[in-house]
Amino acid sequence: MNRDPVAFLKEDMTELRRSNLEWIIRYLEGGSKPHCIVNGKEVLMLNTNNYLGLATHPKVVQASIDATKKYGAGAGAVPVIAGSFDLTREFQEKFAKYKEVEASLLCQTGFAVNSGLIPMLVGKPDIVVSDELNHGSIIDGVRLSGAKRVIYKHRDIPDLEKQLKEAEKGGARRICIITDGVFSMDGDMAPLDKIVNVAEDFGAMIFVDDCHGEGVLGEGKGIVAHFNLQGKVHVEGGSMSKGFGVFGGTVAGSKDLIEFCKNKSRTYLLSTAHPPGVVAANIASIEVVESEPQHVKAVWEHTNYFKKEVQSMGYDTGRSETPIIPLIIGDPGKAQELARILFEEENIYGTPIVFPMVARELSRIRVQMNALLTKDDLNTALSSIEKVGKKLDII
Repeated sequence: MNRDPVAFLKEDMTELRRSNLEWIIRYLEGGSKPHCIVNGKEVLMLNTNNYLGLATHPKVVQASIDATKKYGAGAGAVPVIAGSFDLTREFQEKFAKYKEVEASLLCQTGFAVNSGLIPMLVGKPDIVVSDELNHGSIIDGVRLSGAKRVIYKHRDIPDLEKQLKEAEKGGARRICIITDGVFSMDGDMAPLDKIVNVAEDFGAMIFVDDCHGEGVLGEGKGIVAHFNLQGKVHVEGGSMSKGFGVFGGTVAGSKDLIEFCKNKSRTYLLSTAHPPGVVAANIASIEVVESEPQHVKAVWEHTNYFKKEVQSMGYDTGRSETPIIPLIIGDPGKAQELARILFEEENIYGTPIVFPMVARELSRIRVQMNALLTKDDLNTALSSIEKVGKKLDII
């Protein structure tokens, strides 16, 4: 048979480009700051998860340098063999205290937390009740688990309760509710207080992925602190690579949960541990958030101002209630064109978000606020967004 085994690669990419669904990767030539060099030009950055600007904070950077000099560049092993340092223990103790839980664990990534831990918490005899807009890593983790998955309408508590009643009738060994804390494409929050109230009636385990809430909500402690629910959420998954500006996934909860994760989660067990410099930077980033509350305050001031202004122009920001502010365009081609013109002509870097990240008809530019932005930066961006939006008949 005369078969080209890899012909589909080019064919699929050709179709993605034709449909305006290709992801264009641009490269930073310096730190992740509001003003940075991308592909050789200075631009204003509006699309980083580095909400508090801690990726380049002097204390965080210096901690990484000092630890690298002392411990070296790499961990040398997976965490359970020889990849855990005294720094790792220090971080985990500090993070648990910060989150007001018994224990925590530093994992490789937020994605690895979901894809590694969820399949260990639930299996074929169990039912997972999942928000319809949950992150892809949650979806993958549930698929790997083999548990029955039922979907409840986005943030819809009556529908969640309906699905829980059906799950209880089915005689599941365990019922687990899983939700993002902050939904990364729309910037809205899970109604976690209401979820907890419903879950208690069914003895359901609650797993919240708080990657985009930590460092931002609850004075930086995340969505559980935002709703004063400490001790009522069984599993908090998170990330040091967003609000905290560094790198790594986290699990926070009871001592039993953390011991279980250490012994069961294959992504944790079988992936090399973080470089010591990263762990030290993670420690420093928590200390900065605790001692310098102005960063959280600034990101919220920017959020409220920017959102009000783009809404007044006529942009659809959907359900956003956090520093994630989508400018929902609809047509993927127009979203791509808006981003292209902003980058090439206005020196504004905003990434178009298209299928499969969101539905085709909900294509958008996702803007994210940063504590280091100035009022002048915001006004410059707003002026360009208004001008180009009018040019493309978006507003």
